[in-house]
Amino acid sequence: SGTHPGEILASAEFYTYDDKYISGTSRVAIPAQLAPEKLDEVRSLAEKAYAALGCEGLARCDFFVEQDGNVLINEINTMPGFTPISMYPKAWDATGVSYTELITRLIEGVLR
Repeated sequence: SGTHPGEILASAEFYTYDDKYISGTSRVAIPAQLAPEKLDEVRSLAEKAYAALGCEGLARCDFFVEQDGNVLINEINTMPGFTPISMYPKAWDATGVSYTELITRLIEGVLR
């Protein structure tokens, strides 16, 4: 827990492989460009979904926020991407936890 919800700002109606990996036309906003109360709602729903599924360790919870403000869970990814362009490490970096520190924390969590 503790990360800022991020948002993918797709360059087209559909977020494609090309947008993410080749053209680089889409970008990530952290925190997501939502009202503070909506960010809190997404964060709370992520925590509830994580607990309901009995998750442990790392996970990335993905949501859709519809134009009317309705929040829909899309997926919980228990092995999210971990490259420098991946949302999971970027979200932690936005809280002041560097890539190296994140890896250290994850390893220490497993060793406990």
